[in-house]
Amino acid sequence: MTEGGEPQLFVNRWADAVGPAGESAEESPGWDRCGCLRPPRGEPQPTELGFHTERQDTSAPGWRRLLELIGEAAADGREVFKPLVELTAEERRQVVTLPPDIGRLKRVRHLVLYGSNLVRIPPEIGAMESLEEFSPYTSYRLHWFPYELTRCPNLRSSTVSTRAVYGNYKTRLPFPALQQPAFEPDAVRACSVCAGPLPPSGPEQVWISSRVATDVLPLLVNACSRACVDALPEPAEQHVATPHRGGPTVVQPRAR
Repeated sequence: MTEGGEPQLFVNRWADAVGPAGESAEESPGWDRCGCLRPPRGEPQPTELGFHTERQDTSAPGWRRLLELIGEAAADGREVFKPLVELTAEERRQVVTLPPDIGRLKRVRHLVLYGSNLVRIPPEIGAMESLEEFSPYTSYRLHWFPYELTRCPNLRSSTVSTRAVYGNYKTRLPFPALQQPAFEPDAVRACSVCAGPLPPSGPEQVWISSRVATDVLPLLVNACSRACVDALPEPAEQHVATPHRGGPTVVQPRAR
C-alpha cells in the first residue's frame, strides 16, 4: 500500500518472456525439478554436488526448433532473442543446453532464457560480440557458466537466479570436484583463456568466481596450460580467493 492507501502496482518485466504452458502446467512444466537446491525433506544440504549429466537429444523437436530460431535470428539480425517463447512447454523441457550455433548471433544485444531447463551454456556464447544483457533468470538448473562468457566485450547487465549457482554468497552451494577430464571434453574445442588449441591430454580445468556484468558467477575454465590458469584475473571478493578444482576440501566464506 502507498501512503495514500492505494495499492502499489509492480510491472512484471518478464511477462513476455514466458512461453506457452502445457495442458497442465503442474503435470507438464517446461523444466525438470532440481534436487541440488532443495534436498529431500529432513535431509541436510549436501557437502558435495555433481554436474547435471543429461545429454542433449539432438533429434528432439525442441532442439530442432531452437536451431531454426537461431538461423532466423542470424538471418534477420534481430537485437533481442527470446527463443523459448516460441517453444511449447514440452519442447522447452527437451532443451538442456544451447547449440554451438548461438555464436552466430553477432547482433543480438539481449539474450532472454527465462525459466529454461538448461543445465549448461556452450563456450560459443563468447562469440556474441554485441551481447549487452544476459537474462537466464529462474533457470534453476543452471548452476555454472563457461568462462568464455567473459569474452562478450559489451556485456553490462545480467539477471541470474544467483541462489542456484555454485559458491553464491547466500547459500555457498559446493562446487563439484573436477575430475580430469571433468565434463564433456568433446564439447570443448579451444582454451577458455587464450583461445588456442588444447593439448591431446585434454584441458586443465578450474573453477573461478568472477563478476560478469552485474552478478558474480561460477565460471568453468578449460585451459590449455598452467600458464593460462596463472593468467586468470583475481576472483571476486568474498569468494574463494584462488582458482580451484572444487570438491569438499574447498573452503568457502560463510554464507550471509
